Amino acid sequence: MFNFFSPMKTFFSRPLMGLWLCALPALAWAHGISDEDRQRMLDGSYLQYVGLGASHMLTGYDHLLFLFGVVFFLTTFKDIAKFVTAFTLGHCITLILATYFKITWNFYLVDAIIALSVIYKGLDNNGGFQKHFDMKSPNLLVAVFGFGLLHGFGLSTRLQQLPLGDDPVAMLWRILSFNVGVEVGQIAALSVMVAVLALWRNRPSFKRFSHIANLGLMYAGFYLLFTQLHGYQHDSQPDSFRFPVQEHQHIHEDMVIGNTTDDSRNTLK
Repeated sequence: MFNFFSPMKTFFSRPLMGLWLCALPALAWAHGISDEDRQRMLDGSYLQYVGLGASHMLTGYDHLLFLFGVVFFLTTFKDIAKFVTAFTLGHCITLILATYFKITWNFYLVDAIIALSVIYKGLDNNGGFQKHFDMKSPNLLVAVFGFGLLHGFGLSTRLQQLPLGDDPVAMLWRILSFNVGVEVGQIAALSVMVAVLALWRNRPSFKRFSHIANLGLMYAGFYLLFTQLHGYQHDSQPDSFRFPVQEHQHIHEDMVIGNTTDDSRNTLK
């Protein structure tokens, strides 16, 4: 029987621990925007927000991983359209309303919860509810719509860091433009995912490696979860570390170097 916790031991082994810690600082401080960029966006056209929304979706690993999990076992266009539509409606609702009415929360915590949706989908795809909780999987359509609301709130927290102006009409158009860009990016990413899965599904390796692929999805979710929690610690308690931020970043880098050296020595022995 598959042990849910055994992969976690591998995930937190010293070499892998050092690797994911090394990537944390870059993600943790990647939320700023200069005053010059803010003014440039306000002076630019709505197409600028469309491009921003598309690029955000195409680089939004949490959104893409969740979508990958959703479409992983879907074989018909009808099913793909149904579940993707539920996800799209969910994130459109919270993206537009939360941004327009300035409803926000700490984006690190929101993204940490979004990471749980990635873990959830990998667990569900591997039959985790049946194996570990002796229950049927929750209604997938409802779950996808609910997680869509959550992902839209995550998109909103990022959008609210950008200049939207004080004019309600112009602000709404900027939000809608960003949302259009998100959908364009989502369609582009989904087209690639569905095409790759369709080709892979007809090969014998799909059945052999589908479990491993969704286990990898869970690993990625755990990685994103701890990345965002680490970023939240920096954001909420910057003085809680015993050394300055820049030195803390170097510590992560040194951990990887140290682990690599130790592993080399052990190999030589």
